[in-house]
Amino acid sequence: MPVLQEGVRVFLLILVASGVLAQTGDEGLDIYTEHPRIFLGAQRLRLLRRERERRTTRWLQIETLMTGKAVMPEPGFANALYYKVSGDTQFATLAIRWALGPATDLRQLALVFDWCQEALTEAQSKDLAAKLVKAIAASERDKSLPAVRDRVLAAVALAGHRPDVSKRVMEWTIHTWWRDQMTPGLKNGRDQVPRDAVYALFEMMHAVRDNTNFDMRDPVPGFFKGLPIFHLLSYYPATFPAAESDYRIPAAKGIPAEPDLTRAAMSRAAELEMVAYDNSAPESQILQGWLMHDNFMMRGTFGVTYEFLWANPYQPGLSYYLVPLVFHDDLFGRLFVRSSWEENSKWLGYFGGELQIFDEGKPTILNSQLSFDPIVLPEAVVLSANYAKKFKITVQEGEMVFVVALKPRQAYEIEVDDEEMREQTTDPGGILSLQLPVKVAVGVRMREVKK
Repeated sequence: MPVLQEGVRVFLLILVASGVLAQTGDEGLDIYTEHPRIFLGAQRLRLLRRERERRTTRWLQIETLMTGKAVMPEPGFANALYYKVSGDTQFATLAIRWALGPATDLRQLALVFDWCQEALTEAQSKDLAAKLVKAIAASERDKSLPAVRDRVLAAVALAGHRPDVSKRVMEWTIHTWWRDQMTPGLKNGRDQVPRDAVYALFEMMHAVRDNTNFDMRDPVPGFFKGLPIFHLLSYYPATFPAAESDYRIPAAKGIPAEPDLTRAAMSRAAELEMVAYDNSAPESQILQGWLMHDNFMMRGTFGVTYEFLWANPYQPGLSYYLVPLVFHDDLFGRLFVRSSWEENSKWLGYFGGELQIFDEGKPTILNSQLSFDPIVLPEAVVLSANYAKKFKITVQEGEMVFVVALKPRQAYEIEVDDEEMREQTTDPGGILSLQLPVKVAVGVRMREVKK
């Protein structure tokens, strides 16, 4: 009988512990922080107000546009941020008027509700909260990353006002969307976060961690560790001089006729966010060294708000010249190579099944299915799939050899002169990295392993 009682006691303890753990997991997504909750924690708000007191270049740029009544592409975002840093209530009035009008941008509505809470009357706060709840419901079928980000920002802003809505959105986002849907896909090499969505992802990450202490990086650390270096190597080498500032242009499939400066601005904004999210990581410090060049500071009406919000000129950075000139992303099957870090360097990119070369100031697309001579850059030799079936090569010290446009996730038998045959499998993009003897001519033969 005592044994039975002890067993029951242990069973009950397990049940209680399970309940406590479940409660802890749920309670971890409850939000008890005070406004402003989104991005403008005490430390960042103190930094931005110090920028204003010191009359820094970034502050003067946004002050000139806002006080000069420039037409801002995102008026809710711009006016609410300027109010929160300057304390000038006329900009809160403008932001609130915009939000309570016909505006439908959920992200900006959430920022106005959160950042201008002190300036809202009780009636205005209730009306805007109701508008946020309605907008969340209207967008729930949209599972795209920016749409999920919008709902998360709204949920964070609504905590304490509509805790039922806030908790439901946060639990679905973390438990269902991120852990059950996005994380397995990222681990399996599905590119579910295209470059154009990285900014939205990091906005979500900042809002979640700042208010719940949950770090969305934890399930997929490898993806986030490689992201800063991917950003650095996947720009075309030559910068684009625009009227307000210089832009680095991200590589794009199909090579648009004209550079997309909005896309370039958001790419820079995403990098500023990455540094702000983890400023102690070596990758972030290298990224900071890349970002803190005054000629790339965003000064136009679109980019100036992002520049002011996220840049931290007091954060030390490392030289990006320390970064290797080759980035093989075997998680998603992408390859980027530069001949140097100079603007006139030669560049190669293989991504999304497309092979591009940037040389003499312009990019061109190569047909990766054709057999072409090896493309030789200082730290890499790149071969086409057809050429690589049988070839001779002399690899120099420090060179890496890649074969592109093979079948994705396909095993190949590799024969190298005077070596035993080995088997290697391509990455999700059909790229194979070959380890070959250096400073000696060898013959190489590749055969697809039949399943």
